Amino acid sequence: MSSLPNSIMNDSMKPDYSTAIADLKIRFGQQLSTNTAVCEQHGHTMTWLANQPPDAVLTVQDKHDVAAAVEICNQHHMPVIAFGIGSSLEGQLNAPFGGLCIDMHAMDAILQVNNEDLTVTVQPGVTREQLNHYLRDTGLFFPIDPGANASIGGMVATRASGTNAVRYGTMKDVVLALEVVTANGDIVRTGTRAKKSAAGYDLTRLMIGSEGTLGIVTEITLKLFGISECIGSGICHFPTIEDACQAVMLTIQMCLPIARIELLDALQIKACNQYDNLSLTETPTLFVEFHGTEASVQEQAQIFTEIIEEFGGKDFSWDTNEAERKRLWQARHNAYHASSALRPKASALSTDACVPISRLAECVSETAKDIEASGMIGPIVGHVGDGNFHVLLLVDTDNPTEIATAEDIIGRLAKRAIEMDGTCTGEHGIGQGKQKYMQQEHGNALVLMQAIKAALDPNNILNPGKIWPHPISASA
Repeated sequence: MSSLPNSIMNDSMKPDYSTAIADLKIRFGQQLSTNTAVCEQHGHTMTWLANQPPDAVLTVQDKHDVAAAVEICNQHHMPVIAFGIGSSLEGQLNAPFGGLCIDMHAMDAILQVNNEDLTVTVQPGVTREQLNHYLRDTGLFFPIDPGANASIGGMVATRASGTNAVRYGTMKDVVLALEVVTANGDIVRTGTRAKKSAAGYDLTRLMIGSEGTLGIVTEITLKLFGISECIGSGICHFPTIEDACQAVMLTIQMCLPIARIELLDALQIKACNQYDNLSLTETPTLFVEFHGTEASVQEQAQIFTEIIEEFGGKDFSWDTNEAERKRLWQARHNAYHASSALRPKASALSTDACVPISRLAECVSETAKDIEASGMIGPIVGHVGDGNFHVLLLVDTDNPTEIATAEDIIGRLAKRAIEMDGTCTGEHGIGQGKQKYMQQEHGNALVLMQAIKAALDPNNILNPGKIWPHPISASA
């Protein structure tokens, strides 16, 4: 059988995978489900893209289950999609060609903590909150915080980042090694617990962000960090969104070691006030956090105060009280649901972009003007310390005009970011939703990416229909 095409099939066009499912049933018994409701749950997507369920769902217990399942699927040229908890935003978990969904949630063991080396090894079903709860008495923590309680495996697949990225980096910066099942069912390791290596190709980085198209991760070794002696959090308000972004730009350019610096526009603040019963001033606002000793946190806060005064920042207040800090950041993490509540019957279309910090104010301001001119409801929120921000458009999907308007806004944002030497997505990934921008962003580099995909997955069974804007064959 030839490789699967990368266009969405209707049911009459999909291959018959009944033989493959029968073989999987013999091997896995009750671990395999073809129940319609279960399959639909695993085609779940947190955005407006249509649900495209797999033909079957397999709940795996260990890496050997994953390897055996992938080997059977490869023999039958049956697609395979790995599933964590379902929090991705660009349709990464859909099964446009049917196939098998491998549910990793039961692989949730924390295998080894090495306190002296500041590393931990986990299975992919472990969530970030679960990991930090486990580490709570060690003085260490895992810093990558995308907001949702995502699985570590899913965070590897999408190269997740989040609110702490400005200081601690993204998943590409904290993953030391992986164990991966390849397209033919082999189990391979990439990397070691050493902090660096000059031995061969960096297969670990290759797998991070590949969205399950090159292999299925079954074990992850991560860097950990010490919990700071003192943590101070606060907020400040600005006259305009451009003023807030200019303050962010200067903060980063002055190399202030800020741990978090998040932008919420006036509409997002209004949504948070309503959803979390807050009483914040409804103007563009920065949420900030400083980590360090008591003296260094005090110094960072003082420097930040001087910076924001240049751009009309006011009412800056900060505190080291843990309860208040958690309340503040819980409101930030609830931004998606708070925004959705502004128009409860609408579908939420979340998108993101990332630009060099010097272009942040320009990109955010132009995007805000674009949304306002369209008449759409679209709060802006972002991890602006690293140039990344999000727009959540609330769309009536029964209204073709609104759909077209929303798609145009997203398209202009992607083009705007790319033309500023940025990217169409800083952390959501490509999935199905952003394939159309890959050519503009990567140009001829797509040929190299496609060649890697074809070499590692010649039958194109690993999460087909994602990332790539054109069909891929083994000769690509």
